[in-house]
Amino acid sequence: MKKKPLLIGAAVLLVAVIVTGMAMRGRGDKAPEVQAAKVSRQKIVQKVSATGKIQPKTQVEISADVSGKITKLSVVEGQHVEKGAFLVGLDRERYVAAVESAEANVSSAQANATLVRENMNRSGNEYKRSKELLAGGLESQAAFEAKQAEHQVEVARYKSAQDNVEQAKAALKQARDDLSKTTIYAPMAGTISALNKEQGEIALGSQFQKDVILIIADLREMEAQVNVDENDIVSIAIGQTAEIEVDAMLDQKLQGVVYEISNSANMAGAGTSEQKTEFEIKIAIKTPPVTLRPGMTASADIVTKTNDTALSVPIQSVAVRTVDQLKKKGEKQKDAESRYKADKDGFVEIVFCIEAGKAVAKQVKTGIQSDDLIEIVDGLKEGDEIVSGSYRAISKDLENGSAVTISKEPKKEDGGKSSASRG
Repeated sequence: MKKKPLLIGAAVLLVAVIVTGMAMRGRGDKAPEVQAAKVSRQKIVQKVSATGKIQPKTQVEISADVSGKITKLSVVEGQHVEKGAFLVGLDRERYVAAVESAEANVSSAQANATLVRENMNRSGNEYKRSKELLAGGLESQAAFEAKQAEHQVEVARYKSAQDNVEQAKAALKQARDDLSKTTIYAPMAGTISALNKEQGEIALGSQFQKDVILIIADLREMEAQVNVDENDIVSIAIGQTAEIEVDAMLDQKLQGVVYEISNSANMAGAGTSEQKTEFEIKIAIKTPPVTLRPGMTASADIVTKTNDTALSVPIQSVAVRTVDQLKKKGEKQKDAESRYKADKDGFVEIVFCIEAGKAVAKQVKTGIQSDDLIEIVDGLKEGDEIVSGSYRAISKDLENGSAVTISKEPKKEDGGKSSASRG
């Protein structure tokens, strides 16, 4: 009597095990769920992103050409000045003394030249008279030659005295120029964007080293100076438009135009694992707001190409596989190689098309791309149904020719790089 419940329990357990096994086997054979989309023509705007700083399009660093103590400083940071306005005055005392000394040297050199000229004229008259006497037999040859040599010496002395006068005048000109440089005027109209020194400090002459006293900038014309990666610089051209965001002004998007591209590269982090090569480009900002200031951090999206009717698919739909990975079950390698042509790195760029409930890998040639769309230049036609998600399925899980089930509700993407990336 007691054995009957045990037999019933064993039978129930056996049925449960069989049902569970069938369910698990059924789930293992179930086709993976994917999202699908149609190949269509859409507008694609390709952009290159870069970061940098806001700077005035025109600015001048004001340094002293001569060294001296700053005795007058008539401007403050943020002040607007007109062209020719007085900016800085340096101590003039030693430069005034240098001018006075140079003027005295010129007078002395001129007086000496006058004396030497008189001696030259006197020796010239004696030489002329001796020559006449020699012709009449009244002067010896030796006396004539002595007068001749004396005159030649005086001529040379006069030439030297004239050179000394010119040197003294040049020194006077230099001394006056140095004196004039103790007063500095604005070379352009603009705003004092930086003031690096105070009255009483020493300004070093620019012949020694760069010593900027202040900076004048025209804040009416501003630009974004940004660095573009070497892989993207080939896409940048003069006249391309850009959208600029400034960290301090997140509520505004500024419009600009590329007007200058550097010919030489900047090397950042040389010799380290973070080494990168970049090129600086300048973007003129259209109608800059008055709140824009030099030195603000900015990022720019530069429009490099636009296609209003590009044959497009979602960017995550494009994946890469090796030819070996694209072989169908039982297919020979050479047959797969006849259908798929790998690039120099051994990869094939593909999109999974849905045909009769299966994901069939089609080799494609891609063109420009935006953040979410990529152009298909060759390999697909408008209206083709393709696998558009999930990212994991496209980039890793799907096999060429495997059965799929189309999900009616798109799953949340699991992130990661674009599936077109080979990294």
